[in-house]
Amino acid sequence: MDYVTGLRCRECARTYPAEALHVCDFCFGPLEVDYDYERVTADLTRERIAAGPQTIWRYAPLLPVDDPAPIDLGTGFTPLVRAERLGAELGLHDLWLKNDTANPTGSFKDRVVSVALTKARQLGFKVAACASTGNLANSVAAHAARAGMVSVVFIPSDLETAKIVTTAVYGGHVVAVDGTYDDVNRLCAELTSEHPSWAFVNVNIRTYYAEGSKTLAFEVAEQLGWQAPDHVIVPVASGSQLTKIRKGFGELYRVGLLDEEPHVRVSGAQAAGCAPVADAFAAGADAIRPVKPSTIAKSLAIGNPADGWYALDAVRRSGGAFASVTDDEIIDGIRLLARTEGIFAETAGGVTIASLAKLAAQGVVRPEEKVVAYITGHGLKTVEALAGVVGPTATIAPTLQAFDATVDVDATLDRRA
Repeated sequence: MDYVTGLRCRECARTYPAEALHVCDFCFGPLEVDYDYERVTADLTRERIAAGPQTIWRYAPLLPVDDPAPIDLGTGFTPLVRAERLGAELGLHDLWLKNDTANPTGSFKDRVVSVALTKARQLGFKVAACASTGNLANSVAAHAARAGMVSVVFIPSDLETAKIVTTAVYGGHVVAVDGTYDDVNRLCAELTSEHPSWAFVNVNIRTYYAEGSKTLAFEVAEQLGWQAPDHVIVPVASGSQLTKIRKGFGELYRVGLLDEEPHVRVSGAQAAGCAPVADAFAAGADAIRPVKPSTIAKSLAIGNPADGWYALDAVRRSGGAFASVTDDEIIDGIRLLARTEGIFAETAGGVTIASLAKLAAQGVVRPEEKVVAYITGHGLKTVEALAGVVGPTATIAPTLQAFDATVDVDATLDRRA
């Protein structure tokens, strides 16, 4: 059953049919999916969800696709980990980590792509395309391969090697562009007009694509026993993920899946080398000034974020905050997460953890809050960031004497006692 009633402009509220549209032709505002929430409320219960697949498609009535066999690699229902050791170091008593490194291609992008390409197939598209800082390219190439679609992905030419290899392996077209992500994105906007039969997931299919991020809220609430957390920390690139997580908690209450109206404080995390939204928050400004990215956190390196203003507004309305962190702090965040919780995150995860540490130290994230930090990508994608920083603790000759003279495990145990 299709619960989508159409599309609606965020700015002027004009309505449109549920087609491959993403911008209002009257005010140029972004379009949002509208649902028949009364029918969703009547049909979607906690019991129905529990009986559904262990993927994002357990929440199908709140996703913009009516398809009994979606393009699904097994995305979603990733672990929600109680982070006691990390929480102890940061002075937080109830800290949780949403570990999306466990998704099929190693990032949260599998959520949005599964939705986008299922909708694209439904609309008759046979070519899947995107502009990407890496994770999206991985996911589009993989899902297109699964669906028998042709993929054409566009990436900055200086992208991390692992992200290039893990995209190219699926056999699609990988086009490296000399320029930043914003240059790549502009090219894709032009190509959308030249190739209207292609589904550019973050351009002409963006309205549907973005809805996949809501499942990050749905799963957290379900995994917490159908309760919303007090505070979430979300890495920010375009800003879409943050806004959709907030929307997701609100939708759960609207359709009766949460007993109490959620008042989730939402905070955003950006790299200092690409922090247009965090800078606007710090300055108390409404306008977001584009920047030229310069950061190791390439998956967040969007200097002109499409949903930046909406993310800024969501954070302010919720009572959250923004933090920005340096490249050195990002590396420290990656290592802190790995050392305390055994989770290896990519640079975006380092941004999230370093920002969480900063906001906790400032008292913005409060010790008594139930806090969820979103870890959105696997560290194997960005190992270059740690080159020369981590490695063997010792290099020894193959003898017991050399080991005993060099490695003192007891001293390590004493330090941790």
